[in-house]
Amino acid sequence: MSLKVPKAGGPDLFKAGYKYMSGLEEAVLRNISAVGELSEIVRTSFGPNGRNKLIINHLGRLFVTSDAATIIREIEVAHPAAKLLVMASTAQETEMGDATNLVLIFAGELLKRAEHLLTMGLHPSDVILGYEMALAKGREELEKLVYQTIPSSPLPTPAELAIAVAPSLASKQPGSEQFLASLVAEASLAVMPKNPKDFNVDSVRVVKVLGGGLDASRVVRGMVFGREPEGVVKKATKAKVAVYTCGLDISQTETKGTVLLKKADELLNFTSGEEKQLEGYLKEIASSGVKLVVAGSGIGDLALHYLNRLDVGVIKVLSKFDLRRLCRVVGATPLARLGAPTPEEAGMVDVFETVEIGGDRVTVLRQEEGERTRTATIVLRGATANYLDDLERSLDDGINTVRILLRDGRLVPGAGASEIELGRTIAAYGGKTAGLAQHSIMRWAEACEVVPRTLAENAGLNAEDVVSALYKAHADGDVAAGVDIEGEGDGVLHKENARVADSFAAKDWAIKLGTEAAISVLRVDSIIVSKQAGIAPPKQSGNWDED
Repeated sequence: MSLKVPKAGGPDLFKAGYKYMSGLEEAVLRNISAVGELSEIVRTSFGPNGRNKLIINHLGRLFVTSDAATIIREIEVAHPAAKLLVMASTAQETEMGDATNLVLIFAGELLKRAEHLLTMGLHPSDVILGYEMALAKGREELEKLVYQTIPSSPLPTPAELAIAVAPSLASKQPGSEQFLASLVAEASLAVMPKNPKDFNVDSVRVVKVLGGGLDASRVVRGMVFGREPEGVVKKATKAKVAVYTCGLDISQTETKGTVLLKKADELLNFTSGEEKQLEGYLKEIASSGVKLVVAGSGIGDLALHYLNRLDVGVIKVLSKFDLRRLCRVVGATPLARLGAPTPEEAGMVDVFETVEIGGDRVTVLRQEEGERTRTATIVLRGATANYLDDLERSLDDGINTVRILLRDGRLVPGAGASEIELGRTIAAYGGKTAGLAQHSIMRWAEACEVVPRTLAENAGLNAEDVVSALYKAHADGDVAAGVDIEGEGDGVLHKENARVADSFAAKDWAIKLGTEAAISVLRVDSIIVSKQAGIAPPKQSGNWDED
């Protein structure tokens, strides 16, 4: 009598409602196809000719962007394997702030190339081994492609920094990259600390003001708030600053009370005590030499009246994040109580003024020209709020690129040149490798072609012709030959015409994270999905009121 062995994860193992998928067809190939769909979505947004996506998220907010980090954050990916790729791309955004799209399309391409090997009968562990060997060799070869290093000491000039930042911005804002790169370079160098490796991206703010053209954007050495001061005082120089997180108003009692008033005089005198107390606090603040009060909460009409009489300026900053930043800029301590600040708690600002930008009046707190400031603000101008939001996301990538370059200033050839060279060298390495791993090493080398191929496709060029022309140029010794998205010739950008530079650190991380994400998906052999939890309605027997 033969015993029937139940299949792993059979009907007796899990509660009702579980889904169990295993094996090559059900788990691995389905995962690869889901990941392929995700990478296809962002692939058309890659490079300077990448198209925008129009996304409306679950809150109804509209996004028009080609930034892969924003796209994958706003589309809610449900497939578990695709989520692994989203995590890898998010890690790239957190660590480097750029090249998020490269992680997704490279991982998607690696899995597509692995699909053929798996269906041919190669075991996933052989594919994984080959990919790991190719990654280790690829990172070694990428280091050999470094042709220039941006120095962090002495600091690069604004022009040098702008050239290195421009390719990162070109993929988001083609045509405007030179102007935006000069803004990023100017703002970054204005806030540069003594040790450039301590450069903090939060030191550069972006304020969006509708109207005007992009060319009206500028850098302000200090902080800009998109609103006017509350009181009548609109300007001050060398002003002492006090920052309050509590409301500037008559304090309310914690409990409600009832008061019986019998005469008109009693009504007139009812709040006089509180008014005198508030006036005393504000006089105390003014007499300590404070010329500017920053309120992190509400300001009552009476408090505003007294501050106007005492000739003290008032700004309301409702964002806690901006309030912390402002305290760092002026060197003040935020106070949770009303009263005069001590000399250690008060801050100092060189110029406090109200400036008209376009039709809007904004408040500016800035340092005198020539001094190094703790915060610089890029004031962006544009026609629509969506366009300004996209510009802000692009500048965020540009500022992150500055941070990477100051920590690791190595540059490698861009425009797909590094990827073609890696593909060429790894293919040669795969040909010399013994064993089954050589097949997947060759596939890794082929996957590197996805970058120049996508750049060519998005620019409307014939991808096959461009890739073969690039291989020929690289075989002839032109290591920096990349895709020419604007030229009329064979689509190859040669070294003598122009050189597009990419950050070595960002590319190194993207290749590493993309390969690791693909390997994580290949390691999966089963998917087990539990029944989704839901709140069941209470069972009612008869009428609830019968008790």
